[in-house]
Parts: sequence; C-alpha cells; structure tokens
Amino acid sequence: MKSLKFGKLEDGKTAGLYILESPDGMRAAVTDYGAALVSLAVPDRKGNMVDVVLGHDDAAGYESGSGHIGASVGRFANRIAGAGFELNGHTYNLTANNGTNCLHGGRDFFKNRLWGVKIDFTSVRSGDIMAAYASESIADKDPGRGIRGLHDNTITFCLDSPDGDQGFPGNMHIEVTYSLPGNGRLRIEYNAVSDADTPVSFTNHSYFNLNGHSSGTVMGHMAKINAEYYTPVDARLIPLAEAASVAGTPFDFREAKMLGMEINSVDQQLAFGGGYDHNFVIGDSAGETVERSIKEAGQLYSDESGICMTVMTDMPDMQMYTANGLKDEPGKDGAVYGRRSAVCLETQFRPNAINSCDPYIREACILKAGEEFSSTTIYRFSNI
Repeated sequence: MKSLKFGKLEDGKTAGLYILESPDGMRAAVTDYGAALVSLAVPDRKGNMVDVVLGHDDAAGYESGSGHIGASVGRFANRIAGAGFELNGHTYNLTANNGTNCLHGGRDFFKNRLWGVKIDFTSVRSGDIMAAYASESIADKDPGRGIRGLHDNTITFCLDSPDGDQGFPGNMHIEVTYSLPGNGRLRIEYNAVSDADTPVSFTNHSYFNLNGHSSGTVMGHMAKINAEYYTPVDARLIPLAEAASVAGTPFDFREAKMLGMEINSVDQQLAFGGGYDHNFVIGDSAGETVERSIKEAGQLYSDESGICMTVMTDMPDMQMYTANGLKDEPGKDGAVYGRRSAVCLETQFRPNAINSCDPYIREACILKAGEEFSSTTIYRFSNI
C-alpha cells in the first residue's frame, strides 16, 4: 500500500492519501481527512479503468468543499428534526444547520476532521506518520511493506468523539474500514462503541457517476431499488410518520428505470427535494423489525460505460440523492461538478429515527452503553 502526502490543512497539519488495490485490479484512494473516498477506479466494458466517484485534488479541496463528497458521515447521518431529541429523560440540543434541522451531525462535521490511521493495532495521527517517515511515500522508506500491519487492500480510520460532541451523549470510539477484497467489491465497515446510550447512523456520502466523475449528468443511468416503501417528507425533508408504498409514484424503482425518467414530474415530494432526496425502506416491511443481515439494496447501471454497481448492506434504509444541490463545485482533475452530475446511495437508519413515534424505528438507532455498533455496506461492480 502506498501512502502519499495529500496537502496541508488550514491548521498546518498534513493529511494523507492511501492507495488500495484489489487482487482483480480495482483501485481506491482514501484520505484520513474526513475518512473520505477520493477515487474508485473500476473497469468499463472495454476494460478501460474509470474513476466513478466525485472528489477533490487535495485535502484543502475537501476542507473548503461542500456536499460531503466521499466523506464518512456521523454521528447521525441525514436529518434530525428540530435539531434535538430526548433520551433517557434528558433533552439533547444539536446544531441546526439545515433550516431547523440538524443535518449530518451539525456544522462540526466528521468530514472536517483528521482521523487516525490504524497501524499495528494502534491509532496514530496521519501527520505524525508523515513526520516520522519524512517522505512522499511510506512505501519508499519501507519497501514491500507499505503501511505496517495492513494489507494492500485494507485500511482503518479511527476517531474519538467525546461526550457532548455535536451535542450527542457519550464518549464514542469510531472506526471506518475500507477494503477491496476482490470480485469487484468495495467494502465499507463501521464500528463504534460508546460509554452512554446514544443515537448513531453512519454512512458514506460518495457521489457516483458510472461514466466517470467528470462526465456530466447521471440522468441517463438506470436505477433499481429493492424497496416496497419509501418515506414521504414534509417541506423540511423530515419523514412523515408513516412510510408509503412506492406503487404508482415516481419513487417506484422496483423495476429498473432511468433516474431522469420522472424526476421532473409534477409531484409534491420531488418538489420538496428538488429531485430525489428521499429514504427508501429496504426489504419487504415498512417497519424495521427484521433482523439486520446483508441484503441487496439496489443497482445502478450505465449503458454508456457498461458498468453496473450493486449496493449490498445490513442497514435497513437507503437514501437516494440526485445531487440536486451541487452547483459549480470544483473537483479533481479540473472538473467542475454541477447539479445532478452524480447520485448518492447512502445506507443508513431512517432520517429522524431518534424522534420517531414508532418504537422499533427509534430503538434500532440507539447504541446502548458498552455495546458495539457495526454495519457493512458493499458496492459491487460488474460489466454488462
């Protein structure tokens, strides 16, 4: 595994970029700044390698950028209504950064933090690694080994989130592991433990364009989502009390259809989101009572490149966001990302689950003190 300097942050610290390669030739680059996925190269139907995720050229781009591009999101992904919740008789006030909502944890985002890197089962800051090796590449100083204690296709980022961080209770240790185990798969695993009961919902916020990160709109991509139900929202994009059947709505992706086929339909839900920015309930139930296991959540396909991406997860929900808010966002390799130039498929607990009147939905997102939370999402790529 190679580790490169990824530029300096405003506070003078140095971020790192880590290159993973799978046995079958897939390549991913991830950074300890925001534990973000920077690039993901997969073969198209002609065997050409295509970078299918949006990103920035260096850490400064991520520090100043918008949209949570590629980032690991927590403590609670998506929206919490009224920027607050009650738990165990206490009221917790969060930061309102999306109207009256708390979105992706508030303004003190995980995406703007330098995560530790797990090496030989210890956690250190990436800037310290760079200082110790004083090289553009760790592999240059340690030939054949790269990062010690890690395989060429696996890396773990670590973050300690103190009690009260973002307004949430409990001292929490969080680990995010990226791996390329072969067979066209990118695997992302989240693990966390807290010393107090607290709501959690982690996700990866990568923007996918299967024709290449700088290729323009994804409205011609075909999407399939294995969901009988979605969660309609109010004008604040907070889910209503009940999930609704997708049948007869623009949210019916049980059979594959183009993302752009109905996105401009006269529909109040699409108007609220400016397109798709909605949660889908994965599986057969409108509730979340089914034991968590890895299941196929959906697929994304581009006929232009022939690349098919299958999303598998043990999380009960998935948000589809068609990058409605991206506007002239500077990207890597000189790209400029515009509206609907990518699509996010964010596996998660239901938005605002901690305030749900459904006890199953509410309890599902609460991590009990001393217990371990874990989740897995797999993006599997193939050609058609």
